[in-house]
Amino acid sequence: MIIAIDFDGTIVDDAFPKIGEPKLFVFETLKQLIEKRHQLILWTTRTGNQLQKAVDFCKENGVEFYAINNSYPDEKFADMESRKMMCDLFISNKNFGGIPGWGEIWQEVQLAESGVDLSNVNAIPEKGLKGFLKKLFTKK
Repeated sequence: MIIAIDFDGTIVDDAFPKIGEPKLFVFETLKQLIEKRHQLILWTTRTGNQLQKAVDFCKENGVEFYAINNSYPDEKFADMESRKMMCDLFISNKNFGGIPGWGEIWQEVQLAESGVDLSNVNAIPEKGLKGFLKKLFTKK
């Protein structure tokens, strides 16, 4: 999947223009997503030096993004061109209801990867969801 991720308030606590503390389990989760071959895009309103500081901070914590503020690495924009991103999932603290914990985000990505329709997770029979999660987290 292609997953776009906001920075301030999502990867780190919001302290703009400074870089806040990393969210609990964020870098562990992002590294696992990369290991599972998801393409991660850093999608932030930061620009210039502030953007570079965010990119460097993530790199220092072991996370390098597929693309930064673009849908793919070499994407170029002309003046007045739409910057709508192409992604399967967008993770941001500005989501309705806020951002869940990174453990919950990990679980939902795994469900989406398995083909489970996340638009109505409450409709998944409890036994089916528990069985799926048990298989997912049981060591072989």
